[in-house]
Amino acid sequence: MNTHNLPATHWLDTPAHSAWRLAEAQRLLAFAKAAKLPDGFGSLDARGQLPPGARADTLNTARMTHCFALAHLQGLPGYLAYVEHGVAALRGAMRDATYGGWFAHPEGDTDSGKTAYLHAFVGLAASSAVLADAVNASALLEDAVQMLDAHFWSEEEGALRETFSRAWQLPEPYRGANSNMHAVEAFLTLADVTGHSLWLHRALRIAERIIHNHAAANGYRVIEHFDALWQPLPHYNQERPADQFRPYGSTPGHALEWARLLLHLEASLDRAGLDAPGWLHDDARALFDAACLQAWNVDGAEGFVYTLDWADRPVVRARLHWVHAEACAAAAALLQRTGEAQYEQWYRRCWDFIANHFIDLAAGSWHHELDAHNQPAGTLWPGKPDLYHAYQALLLPGLPLAPSLASCLAGNVTKR
Repeated sequence: MNTHNLPATHWLDTPAHSAWRLAEAQRLLAFAKAAKLPDGFGSLDARGQLPPGARADTLNTARMTHCFALAHLQGLPGYLAYVEHGVAALRGAMRDATYGGWFAHPEGDTDSGKTAYLHAFVGLAASSAVLADAVNASALLEDAVQMLDAHFWSEEEGALRETFSRAWQLPEPYRGANSNMHAVEAFLTLADVTGHSLWLHRALRIAERIIHNHAAANGYRVIEHFDALWQPLPHYNQERPADQFRPYGSTPGHALEWARLLLHLEASLDRAGLDAPGWLHDDARALFDAACLQAWNVDGAEGFVYTLDWADRPVVRARLHWVHAEACAAAAALLQRTGEAQYEQWYRRCWDFIANHFIDLAAGSWHHELDAHNQPAGTLWPGKPDLYHAYQALLLPGLPLAPSLASCLAGNVTKR
């Protein structure tokens, strides 16, 4: 793989920008500590407080555990205790002691079943916690791998099944790109932690199915929803277009996220001495280019809209913080991979947008959502529960494309 070294004049590498990124990352971490609850981590409101009656949930607990593990691996003191708190929660109230796997909420209250999306994040959290040498992280990782292998991974399909009932029955006749995308991220770290290239092969099979086969044939608009036979469902949730996890239409933010993950996968395969097909790089570029063309400033205002219909018309015009964080991370990855100026331009453009609209220096953290006029809103994502996307976007530009983020920090790997 030909990864170009960038001259020091690139914004990505200037000491001032690097210092800003790391300082902003620490500011986000300090804000996120308040999410701690006795049985995990919960959702913070816009002021960085847990609202009355706040409850822990598996998604926040897994993501926070992963991020606090990254903080510990960076060498920041005080975060290992938060990692171990997350591990204990994921091995305690969040875990189904009867049937195995993880509830969305402690003890299965208000649960709708066992989901691939949550289990992928538990796998990611466990992998990062192992690298952080957290107490009982290895047992959590073993459990997560067992659940992924026994229930979600389909060797025949080369992808994850989506949802089961609590007792691992009644499989949902649906397949989702979102859960499989996060499985790719988790599998890259699992490959590093376990030393098994099986996880890289699985990640490649997922990417080939969802991106190289389906998205490439659809103008690099990522198809999110499929039936159990992997036939696209283009009208899925058309009556509920603003769904947080299964919105109708295309989600440009996922195209940006996939672009980055394809480059990480390419670099990880190369690093492992395995064949990295050329389409990983080609498709990463095409995904990024299509998302920028179709979704930036599409309604006359700056920023990426949340969703588009299949004619590239805006459906949900909100600007979400995670989309712009992924745009920065993807632009940085493409800049590192190609050395091309267009990606530096997008990197600067997106960070400028984040600084001008999302970063909240008054109340802390980032606004999670802007309306169509780029004013803070909370229709889709009330409060500020998410550390994961913004924090990773601040760390990734300073690291190589492989190994995985946590592995880079654990090994003190530098890009130069």
